[in-house]
Amino acid sequence: MSKYLSITLIILAFYSQASAQGCVAIRTVGGLNTMQHAGMMHDGMMHEGTQELKDTSKWDLNVSGRYFKSYKHFNGTDEQTQRVEEQTDVRNFSRTLDISLVRKINEQWSIGVDLPLVYNERSSLYEHVSGTKGNPRYSTYSQGIGDLRITAYKWIFAPKQGSKGNLLGGIGIKLPTGNYKATDQFHYSKTASREGPVDQSIQPGDGGWGMTLELNGFRAIDNTWSLYGNAYYLINPMGNNGVSTLRGVAIATPPTASQAAAIKYTSNVMSVPDQYLLRAGTNWTKEAVTISLGARYECVPASDLIGDNTGFRRPGTVLALEPGANYSYKSLNFYLYTPIALKRERPQSYPDVLKSNDTKVFSRGDAAFADYSISVGVGYKF
Repeated sequence: MSKYLSITLIILAFYSQASAQGCVAIRTVGGLNTMQHAGMMHDGMMHEGTQELKDTSKWDLNVSGRYFKSYKHFNGTDEQTQRVEEQTDVRNFSRTLDISLVRKINEQWSIGVDLPLVYNERSSLYEHVSGTKGNPRYSTYSQGIGDLRITAYKWIFAPKQGSKGNLLGGIGIKLPTGNYKATDQFHYSKTASREGPVDQSIQPGDGGWGMTLELNGFRAIDNTWSLYGNAYYLINPMGNNGVSTLRGVAIATPPTASQAAAIKYTSNVMSVPDQYLLRAGTNWTKEAVTISLGARYECVPASDLIGDNTGFRRPGTVLALEPGANYSYKSLNFYLYTPIALKRERPQSYPDVLKSNDTKVFSRGDAAFADYSISVGVGYKF
């Protein structure tokens, strides 16, 4: 039984969303509980003590909540500690409720659907009149459904009775169901504001159709210890979605110097970036409890696999230590994961490179990251 609890833990670990922490705008579509399938034995049997029980369940439902606060700014790998000290840091508060449902079609295939519900808050000075000394800090908000993901899964190496490992592959589509042009009020004085699109980092969706590729593997060492690995990539062919980054400010005629530069380097509109996630680690299982420890690497790349790279994006990477715990009771699984950032980097974006080549002066923006995130949830098999 411990072997299959370990597998279940791996599933639930991967379920915590692939969402880079902070201004780096990774969408919460990387967290479908893809490894939930690994808990299904190939012959439809599961163990309870020394007994073999027929597992007739066809559905797996998972509901999880995720929270993080990003506020530490990085340029490259250098942390800009003065931002927090001077309280000029941008603070993102992300709250996501992720609902996923997997249907087992047969012993080889299954279909999964994942839908995130988001509520985001962004507090900053530079986007408002707050940049003037003595003015208060203002916030913008967004909420609603995120981008829906539908995935087909197939066992490459199926979990058979007595086998020590398995490998699951997945290919899916990401639909632009989330609002990618959500707006809120930006204050240009203490008593007046204008409406404009909120920052890319808190937009519920990205506006593009995408394709996802996955590999999820498991290897048992003995009845107590096991290993896991996950790889996920979202391909977003669309270059940019045309949504303005100017926070409701109209393009002047002729454009101001800053507006002209933004147009020239394509940062006046939001990009639709790729994203990927890599995970690997080990599990320790004792009866219904499993403890997990692994490494997690998340990335919004500066360049996409397909399509152009125009538009504003904050590329970034997060290397994290990911501890977790899982408790299994009958058809229920309860889990908690807290990835802790070890290394954060904000590389040059495409507009940064264009500007650097044009001005002959190195240019690179910054991005805010969180120290950790919290994912807690429950899975139910029926």
